Amino acid sequence: MKTLLATALPLVALFASPALASPQQGDMMIRHVSVIDVEHGRANADQAVVLRGADIVAVGPDRAISKAWRTPSAIEGKGRFLIPALWDMHVHFGGGPDLIEENKALLPLYVAHGITTIRDCSGDLPDSVLTWRHDIASGSLFGPRLLTSGAKIEGIAPVWKGTIEVGSRADVDAAITRLQQRDHVDFVKITDSTLKPDLFLYAVAQAKAHGLRSSGHIPMALTVGQAVDAGISSIEHLDYAYKAGVKDEAAIAADFAAGRIDRAEANRRIDAGFDTDTAMAAYRNFAAKGVFVTPTLNGSRILAYLDRDSHANDPYLAFIGPKLRKTYDWRIQRAAGADPAATAARHDHFERVAAILPLLQKAGVTIIAGTDAGFLNSFNYPGIGLHDELSLFVKEGLTPTQALSAATRAGPAWFGQLDRYGSVEAGKAADLVLLDRNPLQDINATRAIATVVMRGKSYDRAALDSMLADTKARVADWNKAP
Repeated sequence: MKTLLATALPLVALFASPALASPQQGDMMIRHVSVIDVEHGRANADQAVVLRGADIVAVGPDRAISKAWRTPSAIEGKGRFLIPALWDMHVHFGGGPDLIEENKALLPLYVAHGITTIRDCSGDLPDSVLTWRHDIASGSLFGPRLLTSGAKIEGIAPVWKGTIEVGSRADVDAAITRLQQRDHVDFVKITDSTLKPDLFLYAVAQAKAHGLRSSGHIPMALTVGQAVDAGISSIEHLDYAYKAGVKDEAAIAADFAAGRIDRAEANRRIDAGFDTDTAMAAYRNFAAKGVFVTPTLNGSRILAYLDRDSHANDPYLAFIGPKLRKTYDWRIQRAAGADPAATAARHDHFERVAAILPLLQKAGVTIIAGTDAGFLNSFNYPGIGLHDELSLFVKEGLTPTQALSAATRAGPAWFGQLDRYGSVEAGKAADLVLLDRNPLQDINATRAIATVVMRGKSYDRAALDSMLADTKARVADWNKAP
């Protein structure tokens, strides 16, 4: 009888009514909210989401979750929509040591716009950014989670500062070792100012061999396919994807490498040589090899149309320090110096390049949302720029769901972190954005932010507005300084 009772007790516990069980404890609950399932493009109504620390611990129908869980605080989400927090996968910090504080002041702007993770694609302040990454992770600096390439790998005496200069395979090996073992970078950025094409391919291959993802600017003397075959992980800027769709790309690369044509002539032939069948074959190869594309459309659009919009009255200039604004001048002056024919060509180039976005989507390429915001890139504002990017994605042919996925799931997928980010599920990170409108119906709803949750801590509209006000006040003080 004793044995029978001992056997029966676990069965009684197993089938006991949940109402008899003690409620579980969490830290915060978001109630009566429509949870956006970005992966499947649907909204699940009247849900509750429970957070404990930096984790989501329960998601389900509000009635059931509210009975099974107790939390000391709750956010009312009725009539609102909950999405995974946004990622900006292409930002820059730089302008020299005198601009460190102005760059650091940009960090809260990302959080205030629902962006809780950013990928720094390197500027000329790599050591400062590495320090910020550590300080944000430890909680001593406020800002979004920061993933960085550290210093770029470049050739000898490049145009860009803040680089590791390499002139041989041994130099590349030393650079990879430094980045991985000393700086513990999150990925590798390789650019083409003076880097020899063969060393570019070697650096890409070595990064892959060391388990590091890579992105970069592909030398004109190479085809995009050569970089893909070498193992590049993402193509930054849509122009390179356009180039991959040019029928005689290999001949253009060979002529440029041999010195038979200059860059201007190479670009003219690229502009004239796009072929849809060639492009689709290239893009299917991207997809097959897991190569993502970061279009950075917003930055390109701004520069293409500086003749039509001077941005002199942009309200977001109030968040940009005076020295950072000064770095905008060189692009402004270049655009202003263009004659009417060059200006028209600039417009045409942007429109033709932007039009390939649906082709990439159709081919199965994962599109990443990234802005190129930062120093030098005129009027491409940290924070709001990502929402402008998503609006452009939809304007150019993506659905709101596809655009939203580019800003919530593509970044985690590229870093191999979809097990932790990119959806509102138990076990995922408590990085969330509560919206007033449904972004699956209108992508501009991502701008209608009621609350941001970052690492389990919530910031309501008043707190987000305070972040913006604080940054604006700092910039106003800098503008008053002699």
